[in-house]
Amino acid sequence: MTDQAGHQHTPDAVPAGATAHHADATGPGDARDAREAGDAGGAAEARAFRELLRGLRVWDVELPAFDVATAPDDPLPLFRQWLREAAEAGVPEPHTMTLATADAAGDPSVRTLMLHDADERGWHFASHRGSRKGRELAARPRAALGFYWAAVGRQVRVRGSVTAAGPEESAADLHHRSTGALAAALVGRQSEVLGSTAELARASEAAWERARREPEAPVPSWTLYVLRAEEVEFFQGDAQRRHVRLNYRYEGDGWRKELLWP
Repeated sequence: MTDQAGHQHTPDAVPAGATAHHADATGPGDARDAREAGDAGGAAEARAFRELLRGLRVWDVELPAFDVATAPDDPLPLFRQWLREAAEAGVPEPHTMTLATADAAGDPSVRTLMLHDADERGWHFASHRGSRKGRELAARPRAALGFYWAAVGRQVRVRGSVTAAGPEESAADLHHRSTGALAAALVGRQSEVLGSTAELARASEAAWERARREPEAPVPSWTLYVLRAEEVEFFQGDAQRRHVRLNYRYEGDGWRKELLWP
């Protein structure tokens, strides 16, 4: 703008050596307010999460009874019965289980995978020898399994030693499974660091093509593992929290049964 003397004025001009303060500038007080607001938001989120957990219902359905007097002398028939009853009750993927292993230092790790069989030898599952679980089982050939079937309020825990099957049995295990299972095995490199999802997509596409073309394609790293149980616990939930826990322990010449406090 121009005054009556004809001089030009710039309202936003800042004298030399001075500091301009803009409307969006923040000072220490503003940063503190933002931090406090963030802390308050975090506390509210944590409180809402706790309330969510406390409000979730458990076993709102009628649960089956478990008469331990009718339990067999061997845990295998009861396990097969419970898994079948879980499937009949509509439990999705009742053969999924958690597998716990430990490395040479004793640090544990756990993951979810599929049960391939349960017979007189033990509980069967498979993976690549070079995967994390494969390396840990090589270092410490012991593991624990956990099954949970919410619809019937049941869980089974299995613990014992693990042995690796030979190449022929491992290959037969893989080739009795689906094309998708073979494709996943052909991708390999399980537990290694992945550069990008695009890299995985390319490897997976090539593996699917080969699996369809060669249904007997070999995967030398694929290994069938068998957990020989030393202890098997059957847990039947109860809405009144009077849970029934029947534990089987193998003591050299046979199984021993014992009840456990819930």
